[in-house]
Amino acid sequence: MKVIKDNRVFSFLVIFIAYILAFAIGLFVYRNLSFSLYVNIFIADVVATIFIYLVGLVFKNASIYDPYWSVQPLVILPLIMIMFKNFSFSAILLLMVVAIWGIRLTINWAYTFKNLNHQDWRYTMLSKKSGKLYFLVNLFGIHLFPTTVVFLCIVPAINYFIVGGQVSLFIILGMIISLIGILLEILSDIQMQTFRKTVDDRSAIIRVGLWKKSRHPNYLGEILMWFGIGIMNFAIDPSSWFMMLGAVVNLLMFLFISVPMAEKRLVKYKSNFEKYKEETRMFLPF
Repeated sequence: MKVIKDNRVFSFLVIFIAYILAFAIGLFVYRNLSFSLYVNIFIADVVATIFIYLVGLVFKNASIYDPYWSVQPLVILPLIMIMFKNFSFSAILLLMVVAIWGIRLTINWAYTFKNLNHQDWRYTMLSKKSGKLYFLVNLFGIHLFPTTVVFLCIVPAINYFIVGGQVSLFIILGMIISLIGILLEILSDIQMQTFRKTVDDRSAIIRVGLWKKSRHPNYLGEILMWFGIGIMNFAIDPSSWFMMLGAVVNLLMFLFISVPMAEKRLVKYKSNFEKYKEETRMFLPF
């Protein structure tokens, strides 16, 4: 099994088939539910996530879930747009922003993906720490929690397609914020990949480009992406201000989970990391 999982083409094929089946299962569940639109979508989303979780158990690799974060909006939002027949210019603008974000993130995942024997270091760490309870940590922490966060992030986009509206300055503002976020992610990823290729010393800290001013410019980009989407929705439906909750939860996730976890690991092998923290802000490069 290990030799088969080492094959990168086979690994991609497994993930592709798994996601096609997850989509079919999620769609089937959605069509057979009779709750409100948002509840139906969320339940279908959770069921699809559980299916991916089970596939991960079969192959003993939780990283099969990794592309779900970027693929989920690319599946749900176009279907909502079609369902409500909203093909206005403002709707196309929002879908374009999400598409650029999702396709870029998925391509970046595919570029860095090795094979089914490679699992995110965070999942391996959680497995060691949780022991026999890992199956619960895996299901709720690695799978269902991120699915819930990204669902909350796209709720404003779903409402945006349902309500509809004309392009305004605030919609343009929200779009610009999201695009700035995407640009930050693209540049920070390129700079990090270039650094890893050119610097052999694992203890070296990247201090070029965006990384010179921000410890986590890629996370900053992700945060801006969803606040921008929230602003676009608020511009056409101010009464839905509470739907900004997804962007806030996403911010809190990075502040209290992702960043502390990453930096706790980095301090173990990066030279003068504490000094780097003192000299470089967590997110904002000023």
